[in-house]
Order: sequence, then structure tokens, then C-alpha cells
Amino acid sequence: MDSNNHAIGEAERDARTRITRHLQDLHRLHLALAEESRALKRFTTEGQAGVEIALATEMLEQYLGASGGFVENMRGRFEARLALLRRGEPAFGGRPGQAPEHGGFWLAFSRLCAVLRRCGGGAV
Repeated sequence: MDSNNHAIGEAERDARTRITRHLQDLHRLHLALAEESRALKRFTTEGQAGVEIALATEMLEQYLGASGGFVENMRGRFEARLALLRRGEPAFGGRPGQAPEHGGFWLAFSRLCAVLRRCGGGAV
């Protein structure tokens, strides 16, 4: 059983590392978009404020559409799994309320539900 826990621990660390790497990539993209947005002011200083307005609007609309679609997709995925996740409550001799991990499990589950509500889900 100890080797199984070790394998799960390794898989969890690997997943965290991959997710962290993706979030770092996303942060780099945010910085690049911020730099592009700063560069747009040249249009206004050159007497073409309408160009800056159009480009800023398009950038923000596309960003909101893409990120909103992503968040909605992830929210839907995890909301659909809530019942299965809830059944993963640790048990201790058939008594989940007495399992040592019981409190931590429900704290984590509640945190996930709170994040899903923040993502705009009404079903949680």
C-alpha cells in the first residue's frame, strides 16, 4: 500500500508541475498582451484614436471570449464530476465522519464548490 501512496504522490507532484508550467506560460502571454496594449497608444498620439479604440475592443472581446469559454468548459467538467468526487470521501471502518482525513476532504470539496460558484456556475 505504501508504494501505491508513493505512486499517487508522484503523480500528484507531476500534475502540479505541469499545471504550474502552463500557468507560467499563460502569465507570459498576459505580459505580451499587456505590452501590445501599451503599444496601441501610438495610434492615438499619431491622431488615430479610432484605430486604438478598435484594436483595444477587438483584443478585449477576443480575450474575454476565449477565457470565458475556457472557464465555462472547466466549470462544466468539474460540476459534472461533483457527485463522483463527493463519493470519494475517506472512510474509517465504514464511518466517514471518523476518518482522520474527513475534515480535510470536506474543506477541499467546499473550496472547489466555492471556486465553481465564482466561475459563474449556478448548479453548485
